[in-house]
Amino acid sequence: MKRFLELVKDCLSTVKEHMPWDLEERLQDNPDILLVDVREPYEYEAMHIQGSLLVPRGILESACEWDYEETEPELVMAREREVVVVCRSGQRSVLAANSLQVLGFKNVASLQTGIRGWKDYDLPLVDGQGSNVDLDDADEYFTPRLREDQLRPEGWVDPV
Repeated sequence: MKRFLELVKDCLSTVKEHMPWDLEERLQDNPDILLVDVREPYEYEAMHIQGSLLVPRGILESACEWDYEETEPELVMAREREVVVVCRSGQRSVLAANSLQVLGFKNVASLQTGIRGWKDYDLPLVDGQGSNVDLDDADEYFTPRLREDQLRPEGWVDPV
């Protein structure tokens, strides 16, 4: 049995990653890069990189094919474009980039450290209305909030 982080690590054998400062430069050199944000709609609404396309991870595979309710035409037609996948911390985006590669996308990468790293590098984020997000206030968004029932029970042994 693999755990989540092991699955991400396995995908890194074929998925390229860009650091935020590298992506900033790449976007200046190639404004045609498609940024695909695979977070949930409420996360995207709170803050995202301007110009990114929201395609939640749960519908990604059907969103990049024609004839589905989730079809995103810009994504379907991006198999030859440079695509960079974005999430909160850079883990879901690795899994999503791997899926896109399996589906025939030729030039896919993941944003290492996600929008958290993008913010830490003081790069701009916007909210759902397109207004700039105060990066100091964004720290609250990145603070983990675990409920009591989400914590590992005392004495828990993973079934491996």
